[in-house]
Amino acid sequence: MTTEGEKLTTPQAPAGPGRRTARRAMAGRLSWGLADQAASSLSNFAVGIYVARSLGLTAFGVFSLAWVTYGVVLSVSRGLATDPLVVRFSGVPEASWRGAVARSSGAALGVGAAVGAASLAAGLAVGGSVGPAFACLGVVLPGLLLQDAWRYAFFAAGTGRKAFVNDLVWGIALVPAMVAAARVGSVAAFVLAWGASAAVAAAYGCFQSGIRPRVAGAREWLREHRDLGYRYLVENTCVSGASQLRAYGLGAIAGVGAVGAVRGAELLLGPFLALLMGLSLVTVAEAARVLRRAPHRLGTFCLVLGGGQAAAALLWGGALLLLPDRAGELVLGGVWHSASQLIVPATLGVAGA
Repeated sequence: MTTEGEKLTTPQAPAGPGRRTARRAMAGRLSWGLADQAASSLSNFAVGIYVARSLGLTAFGVFSLAWVTYGVVLSVSRGLATDPLVVRFSGVPEASWRGAVARSSGAALGVGAAVGAASLAAGLAVGGSVGPAFACLGVVLPGLLLQDAWRYAFFAAGTGRKAFVNDLVWGIALVPAMVAAARVGSVAAFVLAWGASAAVAAAYGCFQSGIRPRVAGAREWLREHRDLGYRYLVENTCVSGASQLRAYGLGAIAGVGAVGAVRGAELLLGPFLALLMGLSLVTVAEAARVLRRAPHRLGTFCLVLGGGQAAAALLWGGALLLLPDRAGELVLGGVWHSASQLIVPATLGVAGA
């Protein structure tokens, strides 16, 4: 029950004939979610392609190690900070949402600062060709995680349009940053350019929401939502940690060039990998609404969603197999020859996920 003057962050479904209105509202939110994922996928794909063509296979493998590490840290941040936010604060009064977002984004920023400091120290200690990339990753991690936290917050509020605009701002900021990094021509420069452009979008997210992250409220947030947070943490880190261990192990056994080849194959399936990683921005919030209004429909909702993604991934992988070598080389440059041999197992992996 809401008190007078409280505003809901998303409309509540009316009974009876209003069910069609509720479905249209859900379709609208999912549409913005797909638009946001398209923007996110396109920017990630463009970054990977640009770096692969600019640096070559070995240096691209180093960049991929930093990218995979970011994915693990992102999973930690999502599990502790933003997954519980979407589950428990989707469709709640605006005052409750704003307080939760301030603490949740503060927790994400705290995770970025803590892990970023460790990455910076490790990078400086390791040195060589890999160390600078991880040192720079440590510098940009807080901005990267805060930008992702805003996306979750907006989808919890049912305002996916703001998440789309935020990702669009990141994509626009990426263009001059990547051009500047290409002039320097080092892995560290590309990591800094990628993260600095995310920090621009993170700052814009504060303007969009009118909320400042409360790092001081991070401990309170973790304590209040530890029942969900730690479960999500284990699930998320098991999935992303497996990818990181695979990348590190492959690099140790076969060299960083092999890591670059695997990452190249993943880039070819980039739209669906990004969709699988980030679709929870929309679907967890929608599943929470379905569970609240019609629990018996939750299984069908998940089955249709997962089956549709798997079928689309298989179609995309089949199209990649028909791609001529000349076209592939235009996309990935020298990485294409090695990456193209991994299309089938990569496609099956995405479809299975």
